Amino acid sequence: MDMNKHLRVTVNRMETQLIDRVRQALTDRAPLRIQGGGSKAFYGRACLGEPLDVSGHAGDIRYEPSELVLTARAGTKLSEIEALLAANNQMLPFEPPHFSPGATLGGMVAAGLSGPRRPWGGSVRDAVLGVKLLNGRGEVLRLGGQVMKNVAGYDLSRLMVGALGTLGVLLEVSVKVLPRPAEERTLVFELDAATAAARQIEWGRKPLPLSATLYHAGRLYARLSGSAQGVQAARAAMGGEESDNALWAEAREQTLRFFQTQAPLWRFSLPAAAPALPGEALIEWGGALRWIATDEPAEAIRRQAAERGGHATLFRNHDGTGAVFHPLPAAMLALHQRVKLALDPHGLFNPGRLYQGL
Repeated sequence: MDMNKHLRVTVNRMETQLIDRVRQALTDRAPLRIQGGGSKAFYGRACLGEPLDVSGHAGDIRYEPSELVLTARAGTKLSEIEALLAANNQMLPFEPPHFSPGATLGGMVAAGLSGPRRPWGGSVRDAVLGVKLLNGRGEVLRLGGQVMKNVAGYDLSRLMVGALGTLGVLLEVSVKVLPRPAEERTLVFELDAATAAARQIEWGRKPLPLSATLYHAGRLYARLSGSAQGVQAARAAMGGEESDNALWAEAREQTLRFFQTQAPLWRFSLPAAAPALPGEALIEWGGALRWIATDEPAEAIRRQAAERGGHATLFRNHDGTGAVFHPLPAAMLALHQRVKLALDPHGLFNPGRLYQGL
């Protein structure tokens, strides 16, 4: 698998400094720990290496609202990008969490985390059109493109989403953006867990302008987004009481009281209709994303996830030394190893951040 047969691209002075640092690390066989805004530092396993600060590689935003595409250096702050989009009545359709003011575009891609709109607006991976990457040979590669027509089919740039920097240093990212909905309303329903689950399945069969759901402690919240007429019609058909739209930012940033725990916080990705899990849960994405804080052993947690057709990630409140992500089947692990070998053959970048040995 040769992923490095791409045209070389021109680099700027800031990129040259990063290239020199990577080539020196390559000579010294010294691993590097990539650091951006630090907002997702808690996510994944702990990794050793000399810090490689990429936060200064920011700016150079290229954005044409009529094309629905934005390109910027990876160190550009998410807050700056979202402010620019909002000024043009547009948005990142997957609602990425920030977790701190230092959150960057590159960190968004590296973590691959999406917010409440994910099932209806798509994921980070769906929106990435292309990246500029510094690989483990000290080469700068262009993967994907900067316009939507260039990314039909399989695209190597999307391998960077969720890779947590283990495949290279992101220098630049191009993403698809979308218009903001004309109107949004939040509804709340007092329901038990079984009824709430059935209600969400029922909504999924109807042409409703849903853009988020959340269930916790006997309350089911639903956000409607779209045209004023469509939202008003859905509001009348669904019933419930109106609530505050601020809930969704609090869910995205995990500032809700549920998340203020010292116990290990687990993130379950499951089929929406999967049976309930033991313990108190906060449920998003129509039932497909479930959060549980528990001290139960990891083996038992992952067994419960597998029995329900999904997987579990140890998201927060751990020491970073054990398995954080769900163990990979042998064939999938071998594929990960081949990709790592192709792009970072000497294991320079964030060793072990995803899985031990990668």
